[in-house]
Amino acid sequence: MSALPSSIDETERRLASQSYIADRSLATTVFLALRLSRPLFLEGEAGVGKTEVAKVLSASLGRRLVRLQCYEGLDVAAAVYEWNYARQMIEIRLAEAAGEKDRTRISDSIFAPEFLIERPLLQALRPGPEGSPVLLIDELDRTDEPFEAYLLEVLADFQITIPEIGTIRAPEPPIVIITSNRTREIHDALKRRCLYHWIDYPTAARELEILRAKVPGADERLRQQVVGFIQELRRADLFKLPGIAETIDWTSALMALDTTALDPAAIDSTLGVLLKYQDDIAKIQGSEAARMLGRVKADMATAAAIAS
Repeated sequence: MSALPSSIDETERRLASQSYIADRSLATTVFLALRLSRPLFLEGEAGVGKTEVAKVLSASLGRRLVRLQCYEGLDVAAAVYEWNYARQMIEIRLAEAAGEKDRTRISDSIFAPEFLIERPLLQALRPGPEGSPVLLIDELDRTDEPFEAYLLEVLADFQITIPEIGTIRAPEPPIVIITSNRTREIHDALKRRCLYHWIDYPTAARELEILRAKVPGADERLRQQVVGFIQELRRADLFKLPGIAETIDWTSALMALDTTALDPAAIDSTLGVLLKYQDDIAKIQGSEAARMLGRVKADMATAAAIAS
């Protein structure tokens, strides 16, 4: 287990050691969340690196990662705990076969901790030898308001009440990262318990730095052209703009095709890696992609001329 970073600069270095290139404002918010033991609430478009923050913190701090993937209809049994009903039934049958008649004693025996199945939220309250875990509550906006309300007790006091056992408290608060793609608004009561940061699409310079870290084997000219083209795409009127995840995937796909420089044919044949809706692909494919690539090459030529 590594100690928590002692400064914003060290936080940046820790993230960079796991190939996560964070801007200064994100590194500051992460540092404060760790220093103040407050949950960190991250919002932004899909694919901009929100989930990755929890993963790289887990790796850089040497802490266990506990992930709760949210979805519509998520309930306590899937998120917090449930009883092992099959094992309880076997225990009841064995007790009856042994002649046990006292129902209270049977009930007490089957609602013991060994019959409890711990789900992510309860697991996160159990520190390991390496310290408290990193709890990732991913895509909270997919759940409903009753589940948000249940989270308030967990995030306020880091405790969970199980009627048959009592209240379980974390001896040390977990490091909590909550993400949302903002498909709906999260209630203010939950946000007040967190530090907040919006992760936007990266600038061209930072996206190029991310590509160098994530796809080190790519040709530098290809990386520059990829970043330039995707920056152009993000200015287009599309249903779903590509995130940094798509940038990395597209560069890897182009490398797999032995592409060292972009051309219209390479773009048209691989747009499905970047864009996930047919209407967006149809809008860009062909002449529009060629025009965008032309602007990218012209900008690169101008930058090279200025640099020389």
